[in-house]
Amino acid sequence: MTRSSGPSFSSLRLAQIFPLAVALVWAVLFLGTGALLPGCSEFNHALKSDSLEYKVEVAEKYYAKGDYDRSLPLLEELAALTRGTARSERINYMHAKTIYGMKDYILGGYYLDHFAKTFPTSQYAEECTFLSAMCYYKNSPEWELDQTDTEAAIDQLQLFLAYYPETNLKDSCNTLIDGLRSKLEVKDYAAAKQYFTLRNYESARVALTNFVRKWPNSIYREDALFTVLESDHDLAMNSVDVKKAQRIDEGIRSFNNFADAFPESGRMNEARRLQADLTLLLERLNNAPKP
Repeated sequence: MTRSSGPSFSSLRLAQIFPLAVALVWAVLFLGTGALLPGCSEFNHALKSDSLEYKVEVAEKYYAKGDYDRSLPLLEELAALTRGTARSERINYMHAKTIYGMKDYILGGYYLDHFAKTFPTSQYAEECTFLSAMCYYKNSPEWELDQTDTEAAIDQLQLFLAYYPETNLKDSCNTLIDGLRSKLEVKDYAAAKQYFTLRNYESARVALTNFVRKWPNSIYREDALFTVLESDHDLAMNSVDVKKAQRIDEGIRSFNNFADAFPESGRMNEARRLQADLTLLLERLNNAPKP
């Protein structure tokens, strides 16, 4: 399967243009504070050393300890120095994992994805593809906010499952996807219910009906169907004569939909009261003198 670039990370190619410059910035920062940080003499020596072996040894040491503030500048430099060599794969893997470990999920996601595409047969490719998707997951905000990153996270996790259908992370991915979809579900429901709160009953019935179609197994389905009934009831009770029969018919249909779906609902008595109002209104309409 051909990999496609992620919607956010593909725009970050500038991040790999000046790795030596980034390493130099880190070197300046650490050289300036070396007296304050234990072990900085080794770090500074590795930065200034001409020995590739020594730089790799120290970078591996800091990476293994989770000391990402020190491993990153060394790995930035080593990524450039080892490009095209046998060491490049391991160095780029540690570099991507270091940025992820520092919780920079935008940049980390880019480098993890880049690694998986650059080294598709690597023993680390599956892990990096998964962690790249996890970066989208970790950037997913609370449901009240814009859910673009949530939708992207779902897409990336599904792509991971498509790339690695036999992965032992399948159940974990599906659980994560379910959680992300729950955010979208809550946001859709809140947006639809808001119309009813604002007494915009026509928009409420349309939005909530669409919600039920989109999320047929939602935990909010009962409330959504009942609110559609309430909306239709209020529209019928306050409708102009020319539309009253149509509104009543829609209300009775909404009652039937609710009763069929939730016959044991704790709100059934209230639903029957609304149905009775609609039935009485229909009788009055049918018995009214014809013009």
